[in-house]
Amino acid sequence: MADMVKIAGSSQDFEIKPKFEKHFREIFRDNYDEFMKFSLTYLRRSIRVNTVKASIAKVKKSLESKGWMLEQVPWCKEGFWISHKTGRRDIGCTREFLLGYFYVQEAASLIPPVVLQPKPGELVLDMCAAPGSKSTQIAQYMENKGILIANDFKGDRLKSLGVNVQRMGLTNTIMTLMFGQWFAKSSLRFDKILVDAPCSGTGTIRKSIKTLRIWNETMVERLASTQKKLIEIGFSILKPGAVMVYSTCSVEPIENEGIVSHLLDTFDDARLEDIELPLKRTAAFTEYRGEKYHKDVSKCLRLSPQDNDTEGFFVAKLRKK
Repeated sequence: MADMVKIAGSSQDFEIKPKFEKHFREIFRDNYDEFMKFSLTYLRRSIRVNTVKASIAKVKKSLESKGWMLEQVPWCKEGFWISHKTGRRDIGCTREFLLGYFYVQEAASLIPPVVLQPKPGELVLDMCAAPGSKSTQIAQYMENKGILIANDFKGDRLKSLGVNVQRMGLTNTIMTLMFGQWFAKSSLRFDKILVDAPCSGTGTIRKSIKTLRIWNETMVERLASTQKKLIEIGFSILKPGAVMVYSTCSVEPIENEGIVSHLLDTFDDARLEDIELPLKRTAAFTEYRGEKYHKDVSKCLRLSPQDNDTEGFFVAKLRKK
């Protein structure tokens, strides 16, 4: 029989499928209860200051004068957890938000562009860009210089991407509408690529409770097949010496370490690099369900929700030799 649970602060009951519990106890083992505890509590709201339009000091001063309290996100100098003295949460209704002085972005989501380290003047691809949190962060780090191609494969998702690019004052960004796999047909070769792959979202239960309802292993396996194609295409269109970051908001090993291991086994010129950031992390899987992964996957960054009170997230930094 399925267990019934409540989101903290909610009167609604939610069903935990027996298969879900069995599966995630296999992943988290003794930490399953802690994983579910954090997954069933509200996520702290956080923002990223858009230095294309305003300085960090200016935005902090403006928001704090209106009762907002900002706490630094340790791994991103532009990132802050934000709350209000009165308990209000409508940060997206502020004048500063509408002017594009900041982007409301989950703290773990800030990590992939930080690891990618895009530079002014580079040619950069965000293969799965909408709605634009990481694209606008990448363009910000590029200081509006060079070219960022922000791609997605669904037209309705490009609407939000376009709105966010415009609101943030970005002029170096080109939006494209196509499957990521089609980039293999172009002659473009990139200095940096982000593959923030479509995934099961099992790290985002606390933000999207519907994940509990829709999760199933068949869906995860289908997504893993797409992820393998995307990471292969991304790596194939990198310049020699260039960097690609692969990330998901999933905690599933077959969507994360399994995908990176596949790439390392497929391309002799792929090298996985360490990610050094001031945060707590969960050890990466070096094997799962009897399958041994490439020895270097231990360098991947795996975050459980309970590690830093964020979403669950996964990030890998790959360089082409």
